[in-house]
Amino acid sequence: MKTLQNFQYNHVLVLGLAKSGKAAAQLLYDSGVSFLINDQKPFLENEPAQYFNNLGVKTVTGHHPVEVLEGVDLVVKNPGIPYHHNIIQEAERLNIPVVTEVELAYELIDGPLIAITGTNGKTTTTSLIYEILKEANKNPIIAGNIGQVASQVVRQQEGEQPVVMELSSFQLKATQNFKPDLSVLLNITEAHLDYHQTREDYVNSKLNMIKRQTTDDLLIYNQDDSTVNRYINEGEVKTTPFTLKGLLKEGVSYDGQWVYYNQKPLIKRKSIVLPGLHNLENVLASIAVAKAFQVSDEHIRNVLSRFIGVKHRLQFVKNKAGRSFYNDSKATNILATRKALQSFDQPIVLIAGGLDRGNEFDELFEQFEHVKHCVTYGQSAGKIAKAAQSNQFTEVSIVDDLEQATKQAFEVSDEGDIILLSPACASWDQFKSFEGRGDMFIDVVHKL
Repeated sequence: MKTLQNFQYNHVLVLGLAKSGKAAAQLLYDSGVSFLINDQKPFLENEPAQYFNNLGVKTVTGHHPVEVLEGVDLVVKNPGIPYHHNIIQEAERLNIPVVTEVELAYELIDGPLIAITGTNGKTTTTSLIYEILKEANKNPIIAGNIGQVASQVVRQQEGEQPVVMELSSFQLKATQNFKPDLSVLLNITEAHLDYHQTREDYVNSKLNMIKRQTTDDLLIYNQDDSTVNRYINEGEVKTTPFTLKGLLKEGVSYDGQWVYYNQKPLIKRKSIVLPGLHNLENVLASIAVAKAFQVSDEHIRNVLSRFIGVKHRLQFVKNKAGRSFYNDSKATNILATRKALQSFDQPIVLIAGGLDRGNEFDELFEQFEHVKHCVTYGQSAGKIAKAAQSNQFTEVSIVDDLEQATKQAFEVSDEGDIILLSPACASWDQFKSFEGRGDMFIDVVHKL
């Protein structure tokens, strides 16, 4: 298993012992790098801290004293820890570099690195790229924000195995040398402002993925996204565009019936099983990656004709009493929910709500053409109901939690309707993650 070689830092602080922190700490330990751990959870409740403490690693738990920075020349932080955290603020004041564990993972990668980011569509695109490369016997590894910690997974990479890595803005903000051989930039809209504080910081964090790419590298980008287009010409990287708006001489495009690569028809839209135009964008991006790896049209078509998507992303759950239930719990912002709504022509009963991040919801109602009723719950329920009233949408129910919302949606629906959980909000008011939220929805649907 790979370890860090010729590592330039002498004493590292691992800040936060969630999945990424544990993986980073294990890598540092196995590599013989001096480090200590600081985590908020008290020691007696903290199994990872106990584990590393038994190995002889210094652990400071239960609080975050700035003294843990003494002698430290690198901080590896959990991506979710905000930059106004007192340790991060003090590290920056002392000019101590702050990175996430993907920076450590980058030190280990020998073969081609494919990095994917965007406000929406990252997980679907990453999974689809992985499946196509696997179909073509490229033996890929999947890692990153998709549930597999990068600095753990890439330790097993051998030779020229491609690494397919999904990356969030939280991970990318704290990178220094990270540079993929092939990057995929899907879209950039306003999101996570509670973390980034400004739109500029969010955009710049996303662009960290491509800013160090050179003429030896490739950037695959969404030509239809105005923000992406504004920034892709700043570097010297080679580019391949994709678009839903007509034929491209070079790149991947769609004319309403066929998907083309470099003007050559590749697959009919009706042969692609993923629903929705937003998913078609993900398909085009994945085809561009596949073609960069010389994957045959046959291998691409094989995967696209059977790939139904990923859990919690417009996932079909069940048909019950003539209603079709879909779990789109990963839709944690308004744009994601709007794209989900665009995927159906049938009447929709929408379940939305969750953490109140301070934003308004008027934009959500611009895509309510097929919505017949909205059931809203959680911290943001009042704001969503208020936005509905402002946009002359009167069919709204307010309930306390997701279980009530699912039952209410079923009660107000009719045969032939779509019942769609697509919250337009983060899950953290009532759940630990969007996965937990989606799993509860699935469980309630099966018990109806």
